[in-house]
Amino acid sequence: MSGACDSTFEELIEVKRDGAAHTEEEMFCVVDSYTRGETPDYQMAAWLMATLLNGLDSDETVWLTDAMVRTGHVLDLSSIEGKIVDKHSTGGVADTTTLVLAPLVASCGAFVAKMSGRGLGHTGGTLDKLESIPGFRVGLGEEEFVRQVRDIGVAVISQLPGVAEADKRMYALRDVTATVPSIPLIVGSIISKKVAGGTDATVLDVKVGSGAFMKTPQEARVLADELTRVGAELGRRVECYLTDMDQPLGMAVGNAIEVAEAVETLRGEGPEALTEVCLTLGSRMLVLGDVATGEAEARTLLVDALESGRALERFAAWIEAQGGDARIVEDLSLLPASRLVRTVRAERDGYVAGFETEAVGRAAALLGAGRLHKEDDIDMGAGILLEVRVGDEVAAGDALATLRAADESRLDEGEARFRDAVSFSKEPPQPRSLFLD
Repeated sequence: MSGACDSTFEELIEVKRDGAAHTEEEMFCVVDSYTRGETPDYQMAAWLMATLLNGLDSDETVWLTDAMVRTGHVLDLSSIEGKIVDKHSTGGVADTTTLVLAPLVASCGAFVAKMSGRGLGHTGGTLDKLESIPGFRVGLGEEEFVRQVRDIGVAVISQLPGVAEADKRMYALRDVTATVPSIPLIVGSIISKKVAGGTDATVLDVKVGSGAFMKTPQEARVLADELTRVGAELGRRVECYLTDMDQPLGMAVGNAIEVAEAVETLRGEGPEALTEVCLTLGSRMLVLGDVATGEAEARTLLVDALESGRALERFAAWIEAQGGDARIVEDLSLLPASRLVRTVRAERDGYVAGFETEAVGRAAALLGAGRLHKEDDIDMGAGILLEVRVGDEVAAGDALATLRAADESRLDEGEARFRDAVSFSKEPPQPRSLFLD
């Protein structure tokens, strides 16, 4: 479908403002006109907000996703002999999973081809984390991308020019217009990239809780259902896990410090929750990639790859293939680190009752680890290294976290936001499940 639209963009905004439904042609016009630069950001922002408030129906969500694919180029990965698998997270805090999972799964014989994104809202972006590795290039060309997946089994890159171009532009605009937590927009963003990226199957980690865009299990199940439905409508196998984001997944919140944590996890020394999520999602990826016949066999392969060092070796090979300094796997001091460090200490005795996890992500952004505006640069060495988990007992004066930033004012702002994000109790809280569904 192409050609001139019968409606002006102002009229298309009015459709959503008034809670009406678009036709398939209108939905294509929304996406196509913005992708081609005919519609300015301020009008698209109005349409996004109207969509956030009034939603899209099931057909509109499929049409939106399909239009986001068809206004761009779809990768051809047919030269790779084997099933190609991908993993995607809906966004969390200290979610270092991709940096661990991609080389881990590839070291077991699967092919992992992933186009990833930058930080969105309070959540960290995989590309930003990878670019904290000196020399790492996320902007590979299509032939280079396909060849790397074929040769070493893994490549993670920014969206290629012309591939899901609509999502690339909408993604950045949503980030700065408070229109991120819309289920149809999230579905369109995720599934359009997966279809355009040419992978055969995707395992989705749908985050739930205070640090996720989906705050409740009920919301997350709706999102998971939509992701699998729209994926199937567009010919892709999509499976979802619902995981807890009522506290940061790992202990590091930032960019370079999350890379360091990924290295530690690949050495078998990472946080328990992060390791478990990687083993669970990775097991399913190996099954979908026809490397293992079941999750038990797949988990055995993954654990062996960690214990033998093969997964870490594959991480080094991946870094080197994309121009990065692979020496960081042996010497973490080669990663950038902000010059100022401050320890946040408990002011009273008690138990860590919980985190307002979104606020932890916002604190990291205030320190310089994320973007407060669309055009902001990131301080790759800034962030938060947590010292406690929910349920830990602390005494007054015990370390809660270590903050890194480039100047004192950022440390002050980050500390204030972080302190507000942590709650305490006199009694230990009830333990929570890492996997909700």
